[in-house]
Amino acid sequence: MNLTRLKYFVKIVDIGSLTQAAEVLFIAQPALSQQLATLEGELKQQLLIRTKRGVTPTEAGKILYAHAQVILRQCEQAMGDVLASSKALTGNVSVGLAPGTAASTLSWPLLKRVREKHPGIILYLNENFGTTLSELIMSGRMDMGVLYGDKVIHGLSFVPLVKEPLYLVSSPNRDLPHSDVPLKEVAQWNLLMPRKYNVVRKLVDQACLSIGVTPNIIAEIESTTTLTAAIENDLGVTILPESAAIALSDQTEAKLCRIISPIVEAPLALCLSDHLPLSIPAQAVKDILLELVGELLAGDVLTDKTALAS
Repeated sequence: MNLTRLKYFVKIVDIGSLTQAAEVLFIAQPALSQQLATLEGELKQQLLIRTKRGVTPTEAGKILYAHAQVILRQCEQAMGDVLASSKALTGNVSVGLAPGTAASTLSWPLLKRVREKHPGIILYLNENFGTTLSELIMSGRMDMGVLYGDKVIHGLSFVPLVKEPLYLVSSPNRDLPHSDVPLKEVAQWNLLMPRKYNVVRKLVDQACLSIGVTPNIIAEIESTTTLTAAIENDLGVTILPESAAIALSDQTEAKLCRIISPIVEAPLALCLSDHLPLSIPAQAVKDILLELVGELLAGDVLTDKTALAS
């Protein structure tokens, strides 16, 4: 199987048009069509469906597309590692950070330190929800991510970093009775929570189940902007890990109460692929990230934390 043809195929699928892909690849469209036909002949499968609007992959095409992305990434990684063995580190490294987490506060220090130590590395930072990041890492489209969760997931490995207690977050206009609030009381309030697959939502649901209560969830929100506006306008309250709660409070002057009876903690972890090795530049970025997390913990940035690993 020819790597050039794989590159052409991935580009065609990404763009969704043979004509536009030919322009981007600086190749005549008939020549590109011939390369595609040769690839389909080698695999004895139709890979693309041609329509008036462009092209879409068949089921066989979708399978090849997923594999081709990993193959091309590994080839790029191999070349980068060989070049890095004899000179300063160069290459692209992607890091995902769950928004509002303790790790997201490290985005600027990480960028600064990578530039200082390895100016040849181009760092791509992506703040997104944990489920999205884990899918990108699993498919090889992202090198690593810092997100909530530590359970065994096929295709992923987790390096535990810290556990953060969950906090009730409410409008600054709402009267909160105590600095700590029992979960049984929180469950009765109008809750704005993410969907059930979210790690924090799972922790809250499990904790409520353990004490025999059902949380009164009035809306499921996964937009930070929408959640912030809803809290500011006192449409309900939410539950967040400490660092995310503090970040929201800094923006809105929201009130915070630690949840007790029981205390619920969200594990923050470094997420990696368990089957795709890190490139040498990515390993260097990982080392810097763990170094910064250690400094974060030592600097007492989190007021109530349990370090799990250095």
